[in-house]
Amino acid sequence: MDYQTLTIAIDDKVASVTLNRPELRNAFNEHAIAELALAFDELGRIDAVRAIVLAANGPAFCAGADLNWMKKMAGYSHSENQDDAMRLADMLRTIYLCPKPTVAKVQGDCYAGGMGLVAACDIVVASDVANFCLSEVKLGLIPATISPYVIKAMGEQAARRYFITAERFDAQEARRIGLAHEVVAPEALDATVAGIVKSLVTNSPNAVCQAKKLVREVVGQPVNDALLGDTAGRIAEIRASMEGREGVASFLEKRKPTWLN
Repeated sequence: MDYQTLTIAIDDKVASVTLNRPELRNAFNEHAIAELALAFDELGRIDAVRAIVLAANGPAFCAGADLNWMKKMAGYSHSENQDDAMRLADMLRTIYLCPKPTVAKVQGDCYAGGMGLVAACDIVVASDVANFCLSEVKLGLIPATISPYVIKAMGEQAARRYFITAERFDAQEARRIGLAHEVVAPEALDATVAGIVKSLVTNSPNAVCQAKKLVREVVGQPVNDALLGDTAGRIAEIRASMEGREGVASFLEKRKPTWLN
C-alpha cells in the first residue's frame, strides 16, 4: 500500500513503522489512524516479520490530534463523534493486540493521543530530551480512548495525577512511573533499540507471541485453581508445539534452533 502519513520498511526480520508528518509534529488525523491500524494488522500477519518498531520523523514523536481534524470534529454530532472515537480505539487495540513484539522509539515530545500509541507498545525506549504530557483537560477533554493503555503502563496513581493536572513531565519521570523502559541520550537511541530488537528476533516467534498473550490474560487474575489450570495448560501446549520441541532439542544438541536459519 502507498501510505501517505507513514513510511514502512522491512529489513532483516524487523519492520519499521515511522510517523511521517514532521511539519505537523506527527499529529494524527483520521487518515493516519486508518493507516496505523492497517500497517500493524498487515505486519502482524507477515511470518517474515519478527518485531515492529514504531518511530517518528522530525523533532517530535507525536503531538496527539491534528488541529484541523479537531476543528472538524467540533461540528460532529454525538453519533459521528462516537464513530470517530471508535476508529481511534480500534487502532490502539490493533497495536496492543499485535502478535508481533512492538517497540516504541520515542525521539521527541509525545503528547495526548501520542501517549496512547506509546503505551500500546510492548517496550518503550525514549530519548532523554523527550517530554510527555496528557494535555486533554486543558482543552476541556479527557484522555478516554487512550486510558486503558496509559493506565496499564503508568499505573493508577500516576495516571490519576497526570490525567487531571496535564503537567508536562520528562523522560526520567516516564521511566520512574513505568511508561518508559529505557531512557538514553539521543545519540544512543538507535543502538539501544537495535539491541532490544536483536534479542526479540532471536527468540522463538511462537513463544514470543504466546508470552505477550500470557501477560495480557494473566494480569489481574486471582491466583486460584482456574488460573493454575490455565497456566499449566499453556506450558503443556507449548512444550508439545513444533517450536517448543525444537527449542529444547537444539539446546540439548548445542546447535542453533531452526528459527534462526
